[in-house]
Amino acid sequence: MFVVDTNVLIYAADRDSPFHTPCRAQLEQWRRQASPWYLTWSIVYEFLRITTHPKVFRKPWSATDAWRFVDAVLASPTVSVLPATERHAKLLADVIAELPHLRGNIMHDAHTAVLMREHGIERIITRDTDFHRFPFVSVLDPVAA
Repeated sequence: MFVVDTNVLIYAADRDSPFHTPCRAQLEQWRRQASPWYLTWSIVYEFLRITTHPKVFRKPWSATDAWRFVDAVLASPTVSVLPATERHAKLLADVIAELPHLRGNIMHDAHTAVLMREHGIERIITRDTDFHRFPFVSVLDPVAA
């Protein structure tokens, strides 16, 4: 079980990225595998934000095209989106107590890490080294792997 982070989806979608080929191959493999894998809604929204933003994405997509990509990913039979549960606030408080230095943009990653803890998932597939700040998260870079 693992979570796929936004940047991996973006590289899989962006044919101009030097990381496109390995990330796209991994995504296609996950879409065919029998074991479960996960996204979060914040990862989905971040993908939509970045791929449609003309100052961030080299060749921005329309919202329709970006959603079409996400919809195809969500159609994979073994992917699920992790929901927050009634334990989420307590787990967030625990993570903040454990890692009081968290602030700013890292809070987006903290949300993903808390959801992972909430659902007993330890591994994230990402190129984002910030996830190393969470000692309960195992980071796997799909390009280095």
